[in-house]
Amino acid sequence: MNILLFGKTGQVGWELQRALAPLGNLIAVDVHSKEYCGDFSNPQGVAETVRKIRPDVIVNAAAHTAVDKAESEPEFAQLLNATSVEAIAIEAAKIGAWVVHYSTDYVFPGTGETPWLETDATAPLNVYGETKLAGEKAVQENCPKHLIFRTSWVYAGKGNNFAKTMLRLAKERAELSVINDQFGAPTGAELLADCTAHAISVAMNKPDVAGLYHLVASGVTTWHDFAALVFDEARKAGIKLALNKLNALDTSAYPTPARRPHNSRLNTQKFQRNFDLTLPHWEMGVKRMLAELFTTTTI
Repeated sequence: MNILLFGKTGQVGWELQRALAPLGNLIAVDVHSKEYCGDFSNPQGVAETVRKIRPDVIVNAAAHTAVDKAESEPEFAQLLNATSVEAIAIEAAKIGAWVVHYSTDYVFPGTGETPWLETDATAPLNVYGETKLAGEKAVQENCPKHLIFRTSWVYAGKGNNFAKTMLRLAKERAELSVINDQFGAPTGAELLADCTAHAISVAMNKPDVAGLYHLVASGVTTWHDFAALVFDEARKAGIKLALNKLNALDTSAYPTPARRPHNSRLNTQKFQRNFDLTLPHWEMGVKRMLAELFTTTTI
């Protein structure tokens, strides 16, 4: 099996390089690649990459993910999150390839308390959500052999993440305030990559699993409680923190250019049923990432 991976150096892309390698011949590209175009600001270029490589599976981990920045550059976000995705999907259909694409809970309005189903009506709150929804539709309308995974609150040990930021601030400040009215499940890039590799293997033998899925760790938390767990684990590991007070903050007290959803819960029953996997509790992945962080680096 020939696999083409776009966005190889992002959080999810980095883990996908590891997880996809056992499935076959993997060609991984990103915006800086020389031999093949992996630059999503160039739809013709990425389409040409698909034509040259003629892969069996295309995994797209490239995206415009700067949520607030997207508000001030909607055309660029549309180009990366939808136009180039459409170009890839069209070429994939011509050669009978599968397209694996990642989307987000931001396609929903973020209201209520019930985990969103794949069949629930979409209503994005911001430009990022609008362009990611456009990307989903581009894949669905142009390439029948597709797997779209909506996820949320993605983190990885590599690069910057919420936990690292909180730890850095907790070493510097005695008091912190963190948002406590947004609900979701922190989901590790490692988990997404491993689930993707498994899903591809299943799809090769059972093409009727094609479709749209919600894929996040199980359980639910808030950013405030996520931070509290990070600090608790740090103290257990003997890391000295200046922090002695953690306050809960409403979203309204911390305005941002892009509106944020209050409810990022996603129902994953369809994914777990169709791919016969049990998605672990979010704390498991976070604690594992933190343990690795505490033993390998100084934050």
